[in-house]
Amino acid sequence: MVQLIVGREGKGKTKQLLDKVNTEVKTIAGNVVYLDKSTKHMFELNNKIRLINVADYMISNSDEFVGFISGIISQDHDLQQMYFDSFLKIACLEVQNIGAVVDKLEAISKNFNVDFILSVSVDENELPENVKSKVVVSL
Repeated sequence: MVQLIVGREGKGKTKQLLDKVNTEVKTIAGNVVYLDKSTKHMFELNNKIRLINVADYMISNSDEFVGFISGIISQDHDLQQMYFDSFLKIACLEVQNIGAVVDKLEAISKNFNVDFILSVSVDENELPENVKSKVVVSL
């Protein structure tokens, strides 16, 4: 499953994402990973959540990002959820190209039973049609 939290910068998407991950980690059996562009929110995350600073890994395009995600999943068979803050930045994407990457994430999700929750800094009406059904929060 892929879910999107969308809205312009400064609307509170990161707070929504942090609240969701910290609530979910209390009730799920598997592991949780939180990807961000920095370690700024490290102390706001429950200590059971693995924080990965994507900037440390020199990812330069969306294909590399999807490969990076696949590598994380291949190393953790207990992984149940992944949270992506600032998705467009960490995935090296423009909003018009988000559909193809979300489709790949959906396929990965089905194959490996990992849920993806993405924070995307755009208005819902700017998203491609094939992605709009995945919006769970629009700010």
